[in-house]
Amino acid sequence: MPAKRPFNINCKKCKRLAKFLKDVKKQYPHYFCKPVPAFGDALAKLLIVGLAPGMHGANASGRPFTGDAAGLMLYATLFKYGFSTAVTSVSAEDDLELLNCRITNAVKCLPPGNKPLADEINNCNAYLAVELSNLEENAVIIALGSIAHKAVLKALGLRLNGYQFGHLAEYRLETDYGVRHLISSYHCSRYNTQTKRLTENMFHAVFARARQLLTHD
Repeated sequence: MPAKRPFNINCKKCKRLAKFLKDVKKQYPHYFCKPVPAFGDALAKLLIVGLAPGMHGANASGRPFTGDAAGLMLYATLFKYGFSTAVTSVSAEDDLELLNCRITNAVKCLPPGNKPLADEINNCNAYLAVELSNLEENAVIIALGSIAHKAVLKALGLRLNGYQFGHLAEYRLETDYGVRHLISSYHCSRYNTQTKRLTENMFHAVFARARQLLTHD
């Protein structure tokens, strides 16, 4: 299990990512271009873990999944299942609030090509470990994509080979912090939705199951 480390918005531990953010900031001076903090209630019973900020989404806005195609699908689904107060999030300054929900990423900085390296994922895992340890008993974690799935397991000190990734794969996790429920989903990226690897109904099924688990807690 990684040593826990509180989130640091000025973190530059990953030299490649720090340099990339500096270069992007020159090209887009009004973009956030820093490690993106989690968004939502710190005591929420639902934690959504994505991959990393998107170039023109969270990296621009400073809020996870705000400003890109993946965010359009995610926030609309959160609204449908009662986890947010609005159907879209257009900026970090809008009035949208999450309800018993929190959103974060396995990697807090924008990676080139949206592909973080293994050591970059590992460097950020200590931040994720803090977020997971703060969850209440029987909290639900939704991991968007295999990298987020594996990052959650690593942050909880669990063996990866015991919990295979798959869409709607569900696990009851016994951890040092208590019981957590993990539901995995294909990522709501533009590529996955355009190729129909992930349909709206498939994505809704993930959040319907999360809502069911939380209702019966």
